[in-house]
Amino acid sequence: MRRLTVLSIAFPFAPVTADPVGGAEQVLSHLDRALLAGGHRSIVIAAEGSKPAGELIAIPQPRGEIGQDEWACAHEYLRHVIPEVLRTRRVDLLHMHGLDYHSYLPPPGVPVLATLHMSAAFYAPEALAPERPRTWINTVSRHQQELLAVRSSRHVGAIENGVPLGPVDNRRRKRAYALAVGRICPEKGFHLAIDAAKLAGLPLGLIGHVFSYSQHQQYFDREIRPRLDRRRRWLGPVSGLRKWRLLRSARCLLVPSLVPETASLVAREALAAGTPVVAFPNGALSEVVDPGRTGFLVRGVREMAAAMLQAADIDPQACREAARERFSVGRMAEEYFALYDRLLRVA
Repeated sequence: MRRLTVLSIAFPFAPVTADPVGGAEQVLSHLDRALLAGGHRSIVIAAEGSKPAGELIAIPQPRGEIGQDEWACAHEYLRHVIPEVLRTRRVDLLHMHGLDYHSYLPPPGVPVLATLHMSAAFYAPEALAPERPRTWINTVSRHQQELLAVRSSRHVGAIENGVPLGPVDNRRRKRAYALAVGRICPEKGFHLAIDAAKLAGLPLGLIGHVFSYSQHQQYFDREIRPRLDRRRRWLGPVSGLRKWRLLRSARCLLVPSLVPETASLVAREALAAGTPVVAFPNGALSEVVDPGRTGFLVRGVREMAAAMLQAADIDPQACREAARERFSVGRMAEEYFALYDRLLRVA
């Protein structure tokens, strides 16, 4: 494949770093680094505070709560800056990752790939079937692909999300605690993870970030904070080596999502760390977890609590092998690069 310049557009309010909170930002970060490693050029438009490997064009961030006015300002900025970048730089392809990407599509010209990181129910109709020429969408799991294929002629297939496999340390032993990790919002159901941990009598660490949306902050204050105690603790944002060590030492990861998950990167990260996953069978989670081998699929708090105790019987090596076979970053990057090449030849 010839040397490419890819312009990646992130969700306007979520920073892209080496270990971000959101799945879309993680995938963008991995592809950004893979582009540079492959001798390509990467330009990233993302929130202030982002630290991509390639060139950053920062989206100004609000200082308080994110409401309609802040959304409008972000969209206005992107509608201005994207055409300006295309005018002043040679860009081969735009790769858009935001839920709202249809609001700032550039005029016809450079081909666009939009990756849908969330359930199709969260996207506007014009995002699922964009009218702009040379614009395609892809999904991140077979579950999501099956739901979307009949709704959009612009769908070009699924590329499953990948995660770093990380170092193996067989000397580090499992400890009797569970983790729950992710963006703190009502649909993630983390209050149920706390309830299950209490019922099982196990400690729980909750890792995540509460973004400046009133609904998310109210959820944390009303449903999460009152449930916390000495053994069920809020750890806040954790990244890098500390996050990896916590995942690797945990008995299990809890994923109590109340909506269909499109991929659940954190579940894949847990498997890569040798840690089984206990999850509700929503969306693509049933594709990630092999019941009895890499974790358990459960229905309700009582089943989750019972599975937390059973998770000690899962072989960590089986979890790592599943991640290596299916969920590596290298495999994901290769598939995206092949798709870039295919779309450029079609265009």
